[in-house]
Amino acid sequence: MNQEKIPTFCLHGLFVTSSLFAFALSLLSQGIPNAIANDKQPLPQDSSPSTVDPTKKILRLSDFEVKRTSADLLVQSQSDTIPLPVNQAVHITNVKVNATDKGIEVVLETNAKSEQLQVAPKTKGNSYTANIVNAQLRLATGNAFRQEKPATGIAEVIVSNVDANTIQLTVTSEAGVLQVELFDSNEGLVFGVSVNSSTAQQPTTAPEQKPSTEEEQPIELEVTGSPDTGYRVPNTSLGTKTDTPLRDIPATVQVIPRQLIEDQGARDVTEAVRNYGLMPSTNSSKIFDLYTIRGFEGGGNTLRNGLKDFVNRSTLGTDLSNVERIEILKGPASVLYGQLEVGGIVNIVTKQPLDTPYYAVDFGVGSFGFYKPAVDLSGPLTSDKRLLYRLNADFENRDYFTDLTFSRRFQIAPVVTWRIGDNTTLTIEGQYYTRQTNSGRTLPAEGTILPNPNGKIPLSRYVGEPENDLLDRTTYRIGYNFKHRFSDNWSLQNAFNALFMRYNQNVASISGLRPNKRTATRTVQFYDGAVWNNYIMDTNIVGKFKTGSIQHQLLLGFDLYRNRSPVFPNKSFSLAPIDLFNPVYGSDRGSLITSTNTDETNDALGIYAQDQISLTDNLKLVLGGRFDWVETKSIVTNYITSSSTTTSQSDSAFTPRVGIVYQPIKPVSLYASYSRSFTQNVGTSFGRGDIFKPSRGTQYEVGVKADFGDNLSATLALFDLTKDNVLTPDLQPGRGPGFFIQTGEQKSQGIELTLTGEILPGWNVAASYGYLNAWITKDTTYPVGNRLQNSPEHTFSLWTSYIVPEGDLKGWGLGLGLFYVGEKEGDLFNSFQLPSHLQTDAAIYYRNDNLNLSLNFKNIFDVEYYESARGILSVVPGDPFTVEFRAGWRF
Repeated sequence: MNQEKIPTFCLHGLFVTSSLFAFALSLLSQGIPNAIANDKQPLPQDSSPSTVDPTKKILRLSDFEVKRTSADLLVQSQSDTIPLPVNQAVHITNVKVNATDKGIEVVLETNAKSEQLQVAPKTKGNSYTANIVNAQLRLATGNAFRQEKPATGIAEVIVSNVDANTIQLTVTSEAGVLQVELFDSNEGLVFGVSVNSSTAQQPTTAPEQKPSTEEEQPIELEVTGSPDTGYRVPNTSLGTKTDTPLRDIPATVQVIPRQLIEDQGARDVTEAVRNYGLMPSTNSSKIFDLYTIRGFEGGGNTLRNGLKDFVNRSTLGTDLSNVERIEILKGPASVLYGQLEVGGIVNIVTKQPLDTPYYAVDFGVGSFGFYKPAVDLSGPLTSDKRLLYRLNADFENRDYFTDLTFSRRFQIAPVVTWRIGDNTTLTIEGQYYTRQTNSGRTLPAEGTILPNPNGKIPLSRYVGEPENDLLDRTTYRIGYNFKHRFSDNWSLQNAFNALFMRYNQNVASISGLRPNKRTATRTVQFYDGAVWNNYIMDTNIVGKFKTGSIQHQLLLGFDLYRNRSPVFPNKSFSLAPIDLFNPVYGSDRGSLITSTNTDETNDALGIYAQDQISLTDNLKLVLGGRFDWVETKSIVTNYITSSSTTTSQSDSAFTPRVGIVYQPIKPVSLYASYSRSFTQNVGTSFGRGDIFKPSRGTQYEVGVKADFGDNLSATLALFDLTKDNVLTPDLQPGRGPGFFIQTGEQKSQGIELTLTGEILPGWNVAASYGYLNAWITKDTTYPVGNRLQNSPEHTFSLWTSYIVPEGDLKGWGLGLGLFYVGEKEGDLFNSFQLPSHLQTDAAIYYRNDNLNLSLNFKNIFDVEYYESARGILSVVPGDPFTVEFRAGWRF
């Protein structure tokens, strides 16, 4: 098969060109904001001497003079509101929160006439919300704003886009009802907020302000729903690379916010994503972030802040201390992110700098030697808040229930954001992460799941060798994200990330069972001095325009990826056998079995385009396509035979996506989509030398999304997913291990239902149910019809928490979790099954003012279960009953 090949020097050139392009823009953009600022139109003001200074407070809403001629405009339902066309919506270009003697003021800066805005306030409990119609958030730092504890008595301020014509401001107090006054200034809209614990309810309507000139229009007030969001996050950029409401994305997307991570006391990504049906994959979640998505392993399908992070699966897990949220996109995602496995992707979003001082100290302690101190610091570095920072640092110690196993990890993650101008920002982010742990946690199926004539092997049994079993890895990350807005409708983003990993890894494992079924043979693999470097750059332009009455949001971009491992030594030795029922440790490594070094480079270039088309307000299309070139070169040196082998392989692929969303009513979205993915298969067939084709994934999905008010959402999805060109072992005589043939095909079909958000004030829920039928449809090694391993037919999860919002018990709360996993196959031969299990978790909270306390109980009924399996010699037991206590202080 002829493949179109992009030479390596072209990739190097594109890297350099993109870097220079971004750097030039960062310099030029310092002059651009001033030019744009000159185009801003000030609000009309009365020129008479009695006119109030526009930068000062206007009258209270209750003091406004009511005109009978405009009485019909005072209170309107949302159905009466006539929004501006999308391309005419007023853009909020900056959000500022300033402390006042009464509380805070929230400034929504705009370069247009604020008289076009319609404000719809609502107070409920200790929260105030205002829907602002005819507005869109267009911040240089992103299309959402959140600030915790900006002043005494104020818990949180959130500003986000609701739809193409509406933004929502939410202010939550720590105690008492909020009093809000509306101000006007030459900056835009100003909300003055103070806390009054004796006030029962803020009025939901008020007279309009008397205009200072004939041209000015009154600010109209409406009644809207509750502002509380709970576990529900309404927008994401994961599915489209643009900030888009979840209900407008024709795909299954779930977001796990920071609050849910903290409520559950999640220790790693694999534990967090079980909320939405992702299962631990072919290795222990205690070491790596490996999971299956819709039946297919997706541990390598990890993004970090929207950039592909291929080596995440090998960095010994992700520390969640600096993670703001975890996003999940199910189904093929190659159209935006290049070669990926078919099941879906997980995006890790890290914490970003805040523009007001924030300091937090946390400490956790619990079962099996767990303790973890952590700090989280943020705020401005300059008085004009042009330079912001955030610093997260933590250390974790954990001794697992398995004998002689441990984990030590340390992380420090600084972030700096430079607001170069009103339309330009540059964020630089780094991370130092190191972890030492060991393996030896897996056990054979015979003696755990299957009968063993010698009895049952204790699940705490360690099968490694203390002196020859250590995983020691250190990673350094450095990257930037440059954003520039040319105008209200056009913007550019250029992001880059580099990761450098150095590690020594000695992995001891069982290689077989002797006939007595109690003695296990063992091997140990050494990867001493290995080096793994990873680079990725993504550049895209987003533009909004109209063709007639049709609105477009166009995305054009390209990305470059390089994974380089110049030093990857692999030595394997025999280890003395071990008695599984009476182990004796202290054996040194035995004879050398293999000794190789692999020098491998993987380069990729992708060019992509996407158009989000609004045919009408309730009918939307998403069309996308991408072309990729990938090239892999490797030199394998065999030190035993004193020989080396050099291979090079290039592939190219086109991946499309088509999606449609129809909203019969505003809260309900019906959608359908078609998407594809690809992954390169490096190698050739035995004898003939035919180059393997890339594996391709194809998915058809239909579903419905529904919003129940402002705070609760549900998604129902049905999907049909096929992966072809699967490599399967070549077991014909004379082939030996390591040879494959490309005849495999696997299919996954299922139904998924999720419910996320707030049911009542303080009562949050995250629930999911999944039915999955994942099986082999073509193969020459494994029987057709066999189920895929680690893919249960039924999964169910429910996590719910309640925090008392007011009264004498304010701040006290409870959490309860149920996690059911059905029976799943332990290998592709379906020779044994991991039994189903139901795990029950619970939590007790106290959160008030600056103090956060939580006590988490996991597996409270001490259920014996197994996370996953790699075959009949390797099953991974789950954790028994554990308790963890965390205390945090924010100031």
